[in-house]
Amino acid sequence: MTTEDRSKPHETATRLAHGGRRPREQHGFVNPPVYHGSTVTFPDVDTMLSGRQRYVYGRRGNPTSDGLESLVAELEGAAGAVLAPSGLAAVSVALLSCLTSGDHLLMTDTVYQPTRHFCDKVLTRFGIETTYYDPTVGAGIAALFRPETKAVFTEAPGSQTFEMQDIPAIAGVAAAHGATVLMDNTWATPLFFRPLDHGVDLSIQAGTKYFVGHSDVMLGTVAASPRAWPALKAMHGDLGQCIGPDDAFLALRGMRTLEVRLARHQASALAVADWLAGRPEVARVLHPARPDDPGHAIWKRDFSGSSGLFGFITRPAPLGAVKAMLDGLELFGLGYSWGGFESLAIVADPRKYRTATTWTEPGHLIRLNIGLEDPRDLIADLADGLDRFTAFAEPG
Repeated sequence: MTTEDRSKPHETATRLAHGGRRPREQHGFVNPPVYHGSTVTFPDVDTMLSGRQRYVYGRRGNPTSDGLESLVAELEGAAGAVLAPSGLAAVSVALLSCLTSGDHLLMTDTVYQPTRHFCDKVLTRFGIETTYYDPTVGAGIAALFRPETKAVFTEAPGSQTFEMQDIPAIAGVAAAHGATVLMDNTWATPLFFRPLDHGVDLSIQAGTKYFVGHSDVMLGTVAASPRAWPALKAMHGDLGQCIGPDDAFLALRGMRTLEVRLARHQASALAVADWLAGRPEVARVLHPARPDDPGHAIWKRDFSGSSGLFGFITRPAPLGAVKAMLDGLELFGLGYSWGGFESLAIVADPRKYRTATTWTEPGHLIRLNIGLEDPRDLIADLADGLDRFTAFAEPG
């Protein structure tokens, strides 16, 4: 914590309310002030040359960004955390902190698509090779290691299709090979899963989603184990990454309510998912917290909760039926982000970019972000949408 007394451990809700702020250093104001500025002055030449002043230049941090970094590091149980201007920027700085020319990266095949693009279009320019692997491989990932394998990237559940990964098993194999383990943990946040407690070295968040929670800030965070922290901190500085003070302030404000928001997202998403599972238009629901999900056992073993993002597969039908369903929704926006207060929907096709696995579902994949609306209203909206789906698929 960053308040006055660290002597006693506190529960998560208390840490969210008190972490990252020092009222006694800010004239008693409970929130860190927003520091706008690039230039920082020094009292004398000796101080300037010593490098020991806490703040030296705006890009290197200020009390506002320090508050957010401190809170993230505490929630993650990390040696330190850095802030980036987006989730993808966080992924990029994390990967570049542990890879160099000639290295080999193992990347889950279900990863967030822009991360795949970064590997295929940017890392290749630096002579770094990526091998995509089946997310369900578990300890079998050992067969994919090479002498030059330096990092393993995980994401659980997987983007769009929600496969669970056995993170402790993968991390154990990576540790035996001296490789760095990275995890995109945006879905669960450190409230429902703390990657560093399970052998991960770099825990990544698209803070744009649940940390901010209000769809009004772009943010990425990376929290590091003691082993990975020096390289991450150095690479973050070398790349000149930073975020604006207003974004840091809004993220801190959002995180004060993270636990209560996630509880609502979780309950509402499960209610909607359970309802969808009973609809004849739905072939399968993709939600690891449901007992019939293939990844449920791993989720139940390692995770303490689930968030508001999940998917479902329709029964086979023309694409026009999906358009009729989604275009007419009143409470669900059509948008690629998630984690905000508003509900969203997208249609996705994993066959376009998977390389190590094959997506064979004959129906259409729909991903839903369940926001903070009343789930009864969301269910009614989806019911009307599924009726339109059926009317289009079975005219007359």
